[in-house]
Amino acid sequence: MSSVAKSIDQEITRYLPRLNERQKKTILTVVKSFMDEQKDWWDEIGEEQQHAIDKSLAEMKAGKMTPHDEVMKKHRR
Repeated sequence: MSSVAKSIDQEITRYLPRLNERQKKTILTVVKSFMDEQKDWWDEIGEEQQHAIDKSLAEMKAGKMTPHDEVMKKHRR
């Protein structure tokens, strides 16, 4: 979890006790609707994995990659 996400969690936790029952029910309905939505796999992986993917994509765009067929030729020997 990123530091921004942790900060948001802390802020939400501070506000919850101040809400009345009606407000809490409304918030719960909204949260449940978010949970019911299809999850984006990017948000489900860790920050370390996200950075690794971003780094790999940058290397690919910079031409620093070996095509799959070349790798397979090398390792089939």
